[in-house]
Amino acid sequence: MENPTSRDLFPGALEMMILESLRRQPAHGYALVQHIQQRSNNLLQVEEGSLYPALQRLLKAKLVKAEWTVSPTNRRVRTYEITTTGLRHLETEISSFERMFEGISLVLNPKALNPEKA
Repeated sequence: MENPTSRDLFPGALEMMILESLRRQPAHGYALVQHIQQRSNNLLQVEEGSLYPALQRLLKAKLVKAEWTVSPTNRRVRTYEITTTGLRHLETEISSFERMFEGISLVLNPKALNPEKA
């Protein structure tokens, strides 16, 4: 049995959260990690070893684009921005996730969503 405190995400979850973060504004890797952590009330910890391979997959799929810029602290950083294709992909993924989550919720707690069928 897996570690019950494991925070492993289902396949595609990290990419979906990266795209959602980038939909709000372009960002570099560290800012993405901070945004996801803050938005999840520190429930999710994204490691660099997961983030950068996910960003590379998104770049390869042309769901994000990147450019080198200089940060306010005068360091070279790669800033990522969601593409139009990425926006469309994100909407599809969110819709699929919401359907999946609804189905899981019905199985785990049938009374909560549909009291007459429980």
